[in-house]
Amino acid sequence: MNRHSALLLAAGGSTRLGRPKQLLTVNGVPLVRHIAELLLATGPEHLVVVTGGAAAEISQSLAGLNIVLVQNDDWKTGMASSLQCGYRTLGTDPGLLLIAGTDQPCLTCEHLSALVRQGNNHTDVVTAYGEEGRGIPVLLSPATQLRLTDLRGDTGLRQLWKNGATTPAFLHAPELGFDIDTPEQLDAAIRAGWIDPA
Repeated sequence: MNRHSALLLAAGGSTRLGRPKQLLTVNGVPLVRHIAELLLATGPEHLVVVTGGAAAEISQSLAGLNIVLVQNDDWKTGMASSLQCGYRTLGTDPGLLLIAGTDQPCLTCEHLSALVRQGNNHTDVVTAYGEEGRGIPVLLSPATQLRLTDLRGDTGLRQLWKNGATTPAFLHAPELGFDIDTPEQLDAAIRAGWIDPA
């Protein structure tokens, strides 16, 4: 098995939702902590959590976990800056890199572990969608991680495979296409039992 590290992107301002999505709860546990615990269950050497908006509250919700917190002062510029901030914090040899966000209530440890297993088959990039998704969670090989410094703005990881520069392998997990960005999506997640009622 190859070594891996993990990166949790928790810096967004949740402007469309109107409240920090990271602090929504799942069975009484803040969503950001829930996902951090899923990532830790995969056995990473390190887990870096990148904060931005609502940093103090998010940091408090993660108290006691074996993580490294880093504040991205440029978080408003988009996901790329948070990816780069977290990657720099991991140092020069993180092994495979498992990346997740904080707005997918259907995410499970099984999804994340499947990404790691596929990465151990020497795939360059693995994402747990179908071809239409191409987003996070994702696992990056060391060679692909070097290209994180080329990313700009809010399009994030999609730039890694733009114009066929990198060809991802996909795990079938269409449920991960559901995320929480708007009040309507939050209402749907509550009705489905994925998120606690407010």
